[in-house]
Amino acid sequence: MGLTRSAAAGRTAVMTTTLRPTEPLQRAADGALSRHYQVCVNGRPVGAVHLMTHPVFGPGVARIADLRIEEPDRGRGRGTVAALAAEEVARGWGCRRIELRVPADAGAALRLVTALGYVHRNHGLRKPLGDTASELPAGSRGRPMTEAEYGPWLDRGVAGYAQDLIDRGVPEDQAWGKSRQDYGVLSPAGLATENMLFSVLEHQGTPVGTLWMVFLDDDKASVFDIETGEAFRGRGHGRSLMLLAEAQAIAAGRRVMDLNVFAGNTPAERLYASLGYVPVAHTLYKYLL
Repeated sequence: MGLTRSAAAGRTAVMTTTLRPTEPLQRAADGALSRHYQVCVNGRPVGAVHLMTHPVFGPGVARIADLRIEEPDRGRGRGTVAALAAEEVARGWGCRRIELRVPADAGAALRLVTALGYVHRNHGLRKPLGDTASELPAGSRGRPMTEAEYGPWLDRGVAGYAQDLIDRGVPEDQAWGKSRQDYGVLSPAGLATENMLFSVLEHQGTPVGTLWMVFLDDDKASVFDIETGEAFRGRGHGRSLMLLAEAQAIAAGRRVMDLNVFAGNTPAERLYASLGYVPVAHTLYKYLL
């Protein structure tokens, strides 16, 4: 609810912002929920909200898939009230946490959700690639991962990804579930999975890091996992791994590289920025008390 003053009459008008469903509650076979709403001020539509349960974390986590306020009604608190109303609906669904993704250029939206207590979980980054890849440093080369290396790499990856999620507020059971699901869904055939490259970076013949690359559409490549061995960190191998990733993307005909970095991973954020990667979106979360 907000208050506006009528200049002509000097009276105070009560402006009530509400969510009005535009469809019945959608229930999928697996229990997932979804519903679209209009954002209304005194019954007048001024925007839209799409609320759903999370496709990965399940029915205990809500996701604001879309929240839009029409241009003439922005800057009047409509978005704030709509977000709070969506949280109340999510509580009614039994959700304990709510998440959303904000474009990096939507400064006003980012300030709004931050003021409402949402916390950064990760940032989506992007870089356009040229036609020619940079050379790896002398003594460094990339090679395909072997079957013997894949099993230990997978175990470390699942555990590390789960811990990263736990460190950023995801409950332990959900974090492990998401980690196992992501790895299982994305690489069902292991090293033979189509449109995937699993590589090892060697320096002077010694394995120093690993790279997981994914090619899911015509023009983009994604770095899904990159890791420098603990004993070899701080020696520039992370940069070499990224140069290897870019070379693989260019060789596959991709001209855009995407990746995600967890918020607060300052060394990684600095590395990516130095290589020309810029934020395109932010994922934030909030616990529903």
